Amino acid sequence: MNSQPFNLPGQFFKGNLHTHCSESDGDYSAEEVVKRYRQQGYDFLALSDHFLERYGYPITDTRPYRSNSFTTLIATELHVGKTLNDEIWHILAVGIPLDFDPPQEGEDIVAISTRAANLGAFIGIVHPTWYGLQPEDARILPFAHAIEIYNHGSEVENDRGDGWGLCDVLLNEGHRVFAYATDDAHHMAHDAFGGWIHVKAENLDPESILHALKSGHFYSSQGPHIHNIRIEDNDVVVDCSPASVVIISGRGSRSTKEMGNGLTRARLPLERFRDAHFRITVVDDRNKKAWSNPVWLD
Repeated sequence: MNSQPFNLPGQFFKGNLHTHCSESDGDYSAEEVVKRYRQQGYDFLALSDHFLERYGYPITDTRPYRSNSFTTLIATELHVGKTLNDEIWHILAVGIPLDFDPPQEGEDIVAISTRAANLGAFIGIVHPTWYGLQPEDARILPFAHAIEIYNHGSEVENDRGDGWGLCDVLLNEGHRVFAYATDDAHHMAHDAFGGWIHVKAENLDPESILHALKSGHFYSSQGPHIHNIRIEDNDVVVDCSPASVVIISGRGSRSTKEMGNGLTRARLPLERFRDAHFRITVVDDRNKKAWSNPVWLD
């Protein structure tokens, strides 16, 4: 079973990949934003300020705020050219060099994202529902590592936080993309601390976290925990924090569920998913969710 982190060595670290500070359009300084995430029990943070000329093409240097118990990833949000519905592109690049060059003459979103990926960045297609990103747009970035399947800022501000629709379209077409939740916080109020990832890594250092991200060794959450996902005979067994529903979803409309009060283990039949992929959703009694990465069974 590929890309699942649960039986790997190391431990889970809680982090957020997409948030802004006053280097671009956030309300607070980088130091203050980092402090607030650290106080909320996060283990790492990527500040991804907007890589635009009007902000001076910032790549926020958060290295001074690292410690033995908290680290940061260097990141930015790339904007070059327009999508099919005439919106400026938004692409997340995590693990990017601090000296990453501004857009070059004639460079489109594919070229600048490829340049970032070639320099070792994790590439995320962010908040697709927020600005109506179409599958035709996403298909031009086949090297992207993941889709932002939950954006907390978009959810609370305009009810467009769910990105699973686009992710499932790409999965159904055979694209192998991971799925992550995030905040995209600007105000550090209603838009913060609502979606995150748990990354399995041997060490809390930027290189280990970045490697785990690009390997898909994480799951996403709004609150619930996924303790394990394993295949036993013809079933998928999920161990989790107390849940009201545990769902297995796959290609097209394929899905099944187990419902109950305080479920901590669910056994879900695998047979319908064996020719493609599946993913797991855990829902608690407050309708908060956790999502696994897709699992490909071929």
